[in-house]
Order: sequence, then structure tokens, then C-alpha cells
Amino acid sequence: MAAGGLKKTSSSPLCLSSVNHISRNCVDLEKSVEFYENVLGFKPIKRPGSFGFAGAWLYNYGMGVHLLQVEEDIELAIQNRNREINPRDDHISFQCEDIVQVENDLKERSIKCTRRVVEEGGILVEQLFFHDPDGFMIEVCNCDNLPVEPLTSPSCNSRRYPKPFKSTTHTLASDSFTQHLQGDYRTSNEQYAMYV
Repeated sequence: MAAGGLKKTSSSPLCLSSVNHISRNCVDLEKSVEFYENVLGFKPIKRPGSFGFAGAWLYNYGMGVHLLQVEEDIELAIQNRNREINPRDDHISFQCEDIVQVENDLKERSIKCTRRVVEEGGILVEQLFFHDPDGFMIEVCNCDNLPVEPLTSPSCNSRRYPKPFKSTTHTLASDSFTQHLQGDYRTSNEQYAMYV
């Protein structure tokens, strides 16, 4: 048995092509949408109307954020809002060009953050950690300073999926959709389907 109780097989790992979205539970949907839109730069997109619960979908940087209104365990969710910043918490990380500018922007918005610098082989990586309105950890870094060095050779041989560790980080479709979002980002299902 492998770690986590999974049966070890000789087959290749799942052939995945990219991250589609992350999903976050939130106590105040409107406040969370405002944060992800105005602080992190995500744009609202159309969400299927068939869901039986409140939520919002946003998109940018080649990925989506799905925000879901919490209806149960609200007290637990509210407790999470006041957690201390711990860089080892579950988090999502965004690459930036100017970490000092991001830190200044967070301070101007009165968003508490913690800064760390990691050194590896003479290369410095700067990191900022902060919470969204519901206490979910977000990192902004210049991690691209570190080279991506696979420890094993890629084993996904499917023609349908791109090989891992490609030289480009975004597909043309993702870039086109991101460019489209800079204009009229309230798309129809048909327009959205072109890009995913």
C-alpha cells in the first residue's frame, strides 16, 4: 500500500492538463466577491443557474475561483476569520513582479500580512502571506526565481493532455480568455465554453 492507504499500481498518474478552479466557502458572499475582484483581480463570470445554493464564479490568471455561501457551520467559519497568519496553512499562491508594490498595496488596504524571505542556493524568494475575508491563506511571491527541476521524468504519454513541465505556463486559450475578461467579462455560456 502506498501513502494514504491507496493501492500502489504500476500505471501512470492521472493525465491532467491544468488547474481549473479552487472552491472556497464564505460567510459573506458579497464581501468575498469584492475581495477577490478588487484585491486579487479576478473577474466575475456567469455561473450556472441550476445550482441550488448561493455562490459566485470568478476567473483570471488562467484559473477560476468558485465562492460558495456557507449555510451551515457559520460559527466555525467565523472563527477561521480571526486565525493568526501561518505560512504553513493550506493556501493558494500567486506570482508577482514587484513584491514591494504588492506589500504597499496590502498596507494601504489595511490587510495584515506576513513577509518571509527564503534562500536556496543563493536565490532569494520573497513571500507575502495574508487572509481572505474568511481566513483562507493567500500567498503572493516571486517563486519564479527558483527553477522548476523535476525529480522524476514525466510519465503522462497521452496525446490529449499536454506534458508536464512545458516551457510555456499558459495555453493560448487561457490567455485569450484572460484578455477577453479585460473587456466585457460578463460572458454567455457559449462564449465561456470557447475558452475552457
